[in-house]
Amino acid sequence: MYGQISTLAFIGVEARPVEVQVRITPGQPTFAIVGLPDKAVAESRERVRNALHAVGLGLPYKHITVNLAPADLPKEGSHFDLPIALAMMAAMEAIAPDAIGGYAAIGELALDASIRPVPGALPAAIGANAIGKGLICPQSGGPEAAWAGEEIDILAPAHLLSLVNHFKGLQTLSRPKPNLERSETPLADLADIKGQEMPKRALEIAAAGGHNLLMIGPPGSGKSMLASRLPSILPPLAPEEILEVSMVHSLAGELMGGRLAVERPFRAPHHSASMAALVGGGSRPRPGEVSLAHLGVLFLDELPEFQPNVLDALRQPLESGETVIARANHRIAYPSRIQLVAAMNPCKCGHSAPGETCKRGPRCAADYQARVSGPLLDRIDLQIEVPAVSAADLVLPRPSEGSAEVRARVSAARERQRERYAALGHKKIRTNADASGKLLEDTAMPDEAGITLLRQAADTLHLSARGFHRTLKVARTLADLDASDDVKRMHVAEALSYRAEMLRQPKAA
Repeated sequence: MYGQISTLAFIGVEARPVEVQVRITPGQPTFAIVGLPDKAVAESRERVRNALHAVGLGLPYKHITVNLAPADLPKEGSHFDLPIALAMMAAMEAIAPDAIGGYAAIGELALDASIRPVPGALPAAIGANAIGKGLICPQSGGPEAAWAGEEIDILAPAHLLSLVNHFKGLQTLSRPKPNLERSETPLADLADIKGQEMPKRALEIAAAGGHNLLMIGPPGSGKSMLASRLPSILPPLAPEEILEVSMVHSLAGELMGGRLAVERPFRAPHHSASMAALVGGGSRPRPGEVSLAHLGVLFLDELPEFQPNVLDALRQPLESGETVIARANHRIAYPSRIQLVAAMNPCKCGHSAPGETCKRGPRCAADYQARVSGPLLDRIDLQIEVPAVSAADLVLPRPSEGSAEVRARVSAARERQRERYAALGHKKIRTNADASGKLLEDTAMPDEAGITLLRQAADTLHLSARGFHRTLKVARTLADLDASDDVKRMHVAEALSYRAEMLRQPKAA
């Protein structure tokens, strides 16, 4: 007595095919699962046993072996319950093997045989389609899996008995329809901020080019308020970006009701976050905040309060756009193309507003800012000072320009970038922040006056090679905001002004 069905194991955002093979033979009654199962897979014995009993099937009093092939690939998660149950039913001839042969299955079984939600329906559907099969998934994951393509055959039953009746022709399970999540809560508007014209300008530049941004200012100056308005000026996700973002959120179990979000993610972890929480990992590796912010914004408030080793772990994702988690038996990679926005006080005391002095003097600021490493700061394109807001600013009328007007300029600048890089054969590069050094030399080199200024500034400010290229990226974005094909001296000058903040910080005595 033999039965088998395909399923999938998740390694990063990749869904790798796994064959679930069940053989029932005479001998001592045992139920063994082999093939590197973790604890959740090993416990599926009791869930499968009770679920089959709930639909009127008892396990035979024989030797039952479940093999998850390939045997050297680790199997993690409860989504192996449903394929094990279906392969066992095929071995017991409760369903025809040909009926399930064209499907891969994922799903957790409850003791009453209902099929519970599991993360990863979208990457599972894409993985199943890659091996030429349809997908059987829980009912709640059906709308999510349907986004993988109209040509994929998807069954999303709520109960194991519904699936059996479908295969026997007693009822028909209709294909689920894809669903989008549109937020009904309006985004915070940039017009709520009075004064702070220079920080708002920097926020617009950061949004237009996808640049990293650091804001330094006293408590109450509006740093967090500015950062929270950034999503309102970012363009919505393109269709292919929606799938990229949703793949990661699906694996993390954060897609509610299978609905894909169209707004860019905005993640703001607390400064007590561990390295596994921020960059991913753990005993069962999961995507961290930096991956959940893919193609969106990762906001780190009170930047020096994060553990230094946690912050330094961001250096590789910021440079490559990918987080790699290495284990002894496998390597996991999550996409992490983020826009980092950080905020910090000038010193731990926070006393740097006009009329206030720090009792410890310049050393307090130097020690506090030294908690953020130089290599990490070198990866931040825009470093600005956010001054304290005066009472005169607060009584000003509401600004006439809000997020809608800024978003229009940002969208136009991003469209110029997309068209430019697509024309050069780099369709995967969406913003200036993603461009490489060679590509910048072809698209962002300034005019003669700009080159002269850049050469002088590189010597004066001691710019590293990375700092030089990031200055070019910002200058290219400024030209795009001006709808200019050429990068001019004024663009280089403004770009350099946003990199000097780190060099103006007081040094320790």
